[in-house]
Amino acid sequence: MEYHALQGQFWASGTFWVFIAILIFALLAGRKLVKAMTSMLDARTLAVQAALDEAAQLKAEAEAMLADAKQKQAQATEDAKQILANAHAEAQRLAAELGAEAEATARRRERMAMERIEGAEAAAVKEVRAAAIDIATAASTAILQDIVSNDTDAALIDNAIAALPKALRG
Repeated sequence: MEYHALQGQFWASGTFWVFIAILIFALLAGRKLVKAMTSMLDARTLAVQAALDEAAQLKAEAEAMLADAKQKQAQATEDAKQILANAHAEAQRLAAELGAEAEATARRRERMAMERIEGAEAAAVKEVRAAAIDIATAASTAILQDIVSNDTDAALIDNAIAALPKALRG
């Protein structure tokens, strides 16, 4: 069997028309295949682009959240320092206040103790004077009883009564 495609008119052979049919089929099917592949690749490109856009947005949000967290941390650190400074100042103020109050209380107690001591001294002096008066009175009574008799006693009383108006005027 000889190959007839190269002899004479090539369009008259069946091989040529089979080739043309395959070529038309390839063009028609290829076009649909290319459209399907192109739309699939476009969809994939859009999905990848959407994922990249979402990732960029999430990255921007994360960076904003990080900056906000750093700012809040810095603010919290400043607030903590301020709170510590205020607490230290308040502690010093309270210590000074309590020291002054303790000193005032000590002075009040000392003054009260001194007043009690002075009162006790005055009471002791009164008791000593009363005891001295009692002793002097008892001694005077004993001496007068020994020295003065009843007659002398009556004369002394009469002289005292007579001298009384003179002493009252004078």
